[in-house]
Amino acid sequence: MTYLELSEDGGGAHKFYEVIVSGTQVAITYGRIGESGQTKVSAFADQAKAQAVAAKKIGEKVRKGYAPAVRGVRQRRAVTRRAIASSRSTAQQAPVLWRFDSGAAAFGIFVDEERCWVGNQHGDVYTVTHTGTVTNRYRLPEGVKCIVADDFWIYAGCDDGKVYDLSGKVPRAAYEITADVDIYWLDIHDGVLGVSDGAGRITTIDYEDEFQWARTGRGDSGWMVRCDETGVYHGHSNGVARYNVEDGTPVWESSLVDEVLFGWQEEHAVYAGTARRSVHRLAKSDGRVEAVYRCDGAVYSCATSPGGRYVFAGDNHSSVYCFDASGERLWKLGTGCGSAFSMQFLDDRLYIVTTDGSLACIDASEAAITAARAGTVPQRVDVKAAASLATVEPSVTLETTTDAANGVIVECLREGERLRVRVVTPGHEPWNVQFPKEIREPGARYLVDGVRSAGRGGFYRVYGEIRRLL
Repeated sequence: MTYLELSEDGGGAHKFYEVIVSGTQVAITYGRIGESGQTKVSAFADQAKAQAVAAKKIGEKVRKGYAPAVRGVRQRRAVTRRAIASSRSTAQQAPVLWRFDSGAAAFGIFVDEERCWVGNQHGDVYTVTHTGTVTNRYRLPEGVKCIVADDFWIYAGCDDGKVYDLSGKVPRAAYEITADVDIYWLDIHDGVLGVSDGAGRITTIDYEDEFQWARTGRGDSGWMVRCDETGVYHGHSNGVARYNVEDGTPVWESSLVDEVLFGWQEEHAVYAGTARRSVHRLAKSDGRVEAVYRCDGAVYSCATSPGGRYVFAGDNHSSVYCFDASGERLWKLGTGCGSAFSMQFLDDRLYIVTTDGSLACIDASEAAITAARAGTVPQRVDVKAAASLATVEPSVTLETTTDAANGVIVECLREGERLRVRVVTPGHEPWNVQFPKEIREPGARYLVDGVRSAGRGGFYRVYGEIRRLL
């Protein structure tokens, strides 16, 4: 038996690899340190062949930085889930058009013109159309913290410390966060990932999954992080702060807004939902409080309509609120399906994910809200996933091809201790490519459907399928 570990202080890897040879069989187990991992057993013609294959596998891992270790010395990463404290609303019922039960408390939501994404604490991610049809199901190894988008790439941050790209046929790990970070929330902009954690730190990681900078705030429980092209906005138990996205230099800090439980942003303002029953709008330029939106319970989530014309909030009593930009409360209604842990507004619909695992679509049009306040709501549709719906899991297995005519060729090269991936098809800039680390092999070439410039920093992102080029 050979047991190896790779645990990087800055790079984030926190994995083990175990090889056991028993006669003509080789059992390989791998995964996150402190977890059971996945096991693959292979049989060979004789013991010598089994020993040779085992030695080759071990050599490959050692060359990647794995080293002999003792199981149990390094511990599993810390995982904190938000305590579920939710009571039933006494307000009139909101006009919920449909509800999908994801199966566990849900934090992750993203909504675009095509579909809604929901991720729950069991690691399930579903996509649902705006009319309430479940179209896809992904199973990630750990609970989903949040779902974020960067251009048309969709990422799910999980309790295993990985951030998975869900934009392709199968989920692939795009970022791996160092094991000493107890992840609370994530956001991403132009490939730079912002991570807020239980200790009140804010950390940024670039598109190559490499540490950029970290700062420790004056509080703990960092439930808020939002990123834009110039700043990273961090909210925790003792306030909200802005840092320069390039180097983490503090720009401003406000202690007027504390006990932050959620964050949202518009172009010129950030919104902090707090346990003090309020949402605060702060100017991105200097951190001054521009407006306060008063609720009747601790605010678990908030969102806005485009430009901040309307502000929405969800509290711990299963109520949702709408305010105008100045702070006047326009309405308060009950969800009927738990407290909203996250929310998003699109085209007169308020989408929420809740403590009971629901993804719910609320008709927030003026006519529907007026009717609901008078006691008239539509019959809610309970959406079900088809029994035949396939479950897609992360994979490091690639299809192979010899046809390089349709696609872009990228090559994996060693640069010091790092494996980089660059485009080799003529006509492209000589930039690095954001590429899953788990499938990189020195000297290997891959065919991808296409690459797109991701702007600041000069790098490409892959879109479509990844195939090994033979």
